[in-house]
Amino acid sequence: MAESTFRGTFDFLEKIGVLDVVLPFLLVFTIVFAILEKTRVFGTEVIDGKHYTKKNLNSLAAFAIAFFAVASSRVVEALTQISANVVILLLASVFFLMLIGSFHHQTDEKGFALEGPWKTLFILIVFVGLFGIFLNAIKTDDKTWLEWIFGWLSQFSDNVSVATIVLIGLVIAAMIYVTSSGKPLSPAAKT
Repeated sequence: MAESTFRGTFDFLEKIGVLDVVLPFLLVFTIVFAILEKTRVFGTEVIDGKHYTKKNLNSLAAFAIAFFAVASSRVVEALTQISANVVILLLASVFFLMLIGSFHHQTDEKGFALEGPWKTLFILIVFVGLFGIFLNAIKTDDKTWLEWIFGWLSQFSDNVSVATIVLIGLVIAAMIYVTSSGKPLSPAAKT
């Protein structure tokens, strides 16, 4: 297959360090600066009766943190892997919502949105996916934390006591789900 001009451009950018240094630096700087601006950790200053964040301190701290992050090759490797997997998770989420939305009957001009327990379930699934992505990016020695956790859990796969505890937990969860009506108890039922 012939190499395209755009592929050659990305290879050139990778050789000069844009993909390994500049982009991770900009990502960390932007996220840290935004967090510092939002949380106002360094306080505010009052000018003409209005409170303004201390942008100079926020930007300097964000610059230093981003510089330290890029200086560590392990952090850059983890950042690259995490951001690539988060993009895949984001695309999967968008595709899922597109499929669900295609079966949704629009009754008003608001459009489609997940609501109620479906929204909670979707958020939980995305959170577990993000948690797995972070665990898979952090490496110690020759294994990622996710591989270490699955290896530790696999030793219990044939254990009868663990299976019994899981079964009891599922039965209790089913009982709670079946008996909960969503209505608060009446005063007569509480006594």
